[in-house]
Amino acid sequence: MENLFRRSGIDVPEPVRRFLQGETDTWLRVEEYRDGTTLVVRTDIPGIDPDKDIDITVTDDALHIAARRSEPAHKDQPGYRSEVRYGEYSRSVPLPRGANPDTVEASYIDGVLEIRAQLPEQSGTSTTKVHVSRGGTQSPEAPENFVT
Repeated sequence: MENLFRRSGIDVPEPVRRFLQGETDTWLRVEEYRDGTTLVVRTDIPGIDPDKDIDITVTDDALHIAARRSEPAHKDQPGYRSEVRYGEYSRSVPLPRGANPDTVEASYIDGVLEIRAQLPEQSGTSTTKVHVSRGGTQSPEAPENFVT
């Protein structure tokens, strides 16, 4: 599609070009993993000021990330061409049960936002046996342990 615009000499506004090329995503792509008892969520957001352009909140057992990347001042200069996405982006990541929102920490290094949340220590998987009560009478042909 980009080559078509370039060959035809059509000056297509940036938002329209991005839409036609399928760049309509406004959500952040993340990777998440557990490092011991810590949930780690990472996303690439280069070219922003983390003090002004990132908002991180924890509500309803979910981590909410919002980021903004503003277009540069030189965008109106002759010959300007950009393949960088600008605008507002967001993502909500569910936190595992028992995660303490007060332990969430974030860092921004070399364009990568990393968020860490402490998880409760789990002592393996626990199994609880559930008793099945009989709701009616047992049929004569059913085995003794068969629940009807």
